[in-house]
Amino acid sequence: MFRRYASPRHFHDLCGRLLPWLGWPCAALMAAGLWGGLVAAPPDYQQGEAYRIIFIHVPSAWLSLLVYAAMASAAAAGLIWRTRVAEAVTIACAPIGASFTFLALLTGSLWGKPMWGAWWVWDARLTSELVLLFLYLGIIALHGAIPDPRKAARACAILAIVGLVDLPIIHFSVEWWNTLHQGQTVFRLDGPSIHPSMLAPLLLMAAAFTLFFAAVLLMRVRCELLHRERRRQWVREVRA
Repeated sequence: MFRRYASPRHFHDLCGRLLPWLGWPCAALMAAGLWGGLVAAPPDYQQGEAYRIIFIHVPSAWLSLLVYAAMASAAAAGLIWRTRVAEAVTIACAPIGASFTFLALLTGSLWGKPMWGAWWVWDARLTSELVLLFLYLGIIALHGAIPDPRKAARACAILAIVGLVDLPIIHFSVEWWNTLHQGQTVFRLDGPSIHPSMLAPLLLMAAAFTLFFAAVLLMRVRCELLHRERRRQWVREVRA
């Protein structure tokens, strides 16, 4: 079964079948999360209403790491098995991950101004997240600079795998260094330190962002496969 979907045509068709099952649940979870976070959740006892940006900032930050892990996994699969589908997934992930990372940095800056008194500080978590954005942009630029798609995919795969070293740095930066960024509040051994009325919409937004990523990824992969295989008979049949 898995070998079947290593074929660009079969994977393209699979993406088309999965997309309707992602869009509506994503919209429903997004609406529920936004209502819970912006309306139902009470103000924070220290930060007041300003904390509500976490319902965008935190899921964006989580997805910036998740997308990179998915991209690097696809890159490794493409290097090992040399499948065109894995290469397409690698390239399709990069702009999505860059968008989530930029959104995380932007919302973090907006949150940091009232909390820290500055739009930006060279904090370990923020700096390593900025490096992640540069990694995404580097992969996008590298792919555009090499005309041959297979050579470009291999070069991007190597860069993506090397860049994996940044993920644990981002995750553990608040534990390894003395930073302004707050520590873990959700994934803690002794349980979340955030109130359930705030935790529930935060998890809903994280689920919505994840489904959004999956849906956009499938659409981008379909487009990438159609572009790469444009001279194949099955692409002409799809277009017809």
